[in-house]
Amino acid sequence: MKIGLPRMTDAYTPTEIMTVTAARALGNDDVCFVGIGAPSAACNLARLTHAPGVTLIYESGTIDTKPDVLPLSIGDGELADTADADVSVPEMFAYWLQGGRIDVGFLGAAQIDRFGNLNSTVIGDYDHPSVRLPGGGGAPEIAASCRETFVMLLQSKRTFVETLDFRSTVGFGEGIGSRRLLGFAGEGVTAVITDLGILEPDPQTCELVLTSLHPGVETEAVKAATGWRLKVANGVSAGEPPTEAELAALRAFTTVENAA
Repeated sequence: MKIGLPRMTDAYTPTEIMTVTAARALGNDDVCFVGIGAPSAACNLARLTHAPGVTLIYESGTIDTKPDVLPLSIGDGELADTADADVSVPEMFAYWLQGGRIDVGFLGAAQIDRFGNLNSTVIGDYDHPSVRLPGGGGAPEIAASCRETFVMLLQSKRTFVETLDFRSTVGFGEGIGSRRLLGFAGEGVTAVITDLGILEPDPQTCELVLTSLHPGVETEAVKAATGWRLKVANGVSAGEPPTEAELAALRAFTTVENAA
């Protein structure tokens, strides 16, 4: 039997439904530390649609920024030009992040394991990697100190792995109790949003389990795209497709023509 795949129609793509679903996870009163790339698209989509009051903060020190186009990096001038305030990076981390003033950290990565630990450093052996990645950046501190952390990733066995090639960022470490032993203030990874559905940590074990499916996706497809034996929650929910308004806002914000 053919395993069901994410729906790819003229209506929306798997990446778009991932971005829309991630955007919906943010509330109007949230203060969010934004990772670059897919998390940035999702966070700004929330700002442009249902959560106009969300406060977006970037690692470069921009506070309550409102970019008109998708930023290329944390150093994109668009962020500083549209921010209410600019602070130094040390102040951002010491006062805002470690001071407990951030509700949500929104991150991406190259790999994730069953306990929400992330790799953004290398693929393969550290000394002789097949791919050397940009590194953890501020992600380790974000995941340690934000009240909760959301992760966005396209789901495949290359990304959702049994064992990380390198642990850049701690989610739940070795499982229940690891964050407490490390002295981390935040709750850890509370949601992993993919192009197939949503995974959330089991409160008893901290292991990620499947809790929601995007329209047109079957449970077996998610299991097949996971490098460990994925557990499925009782009563998996069915996600809602993107609305026309959400898609229009997302496409206008991320198109190259708009950026030009």
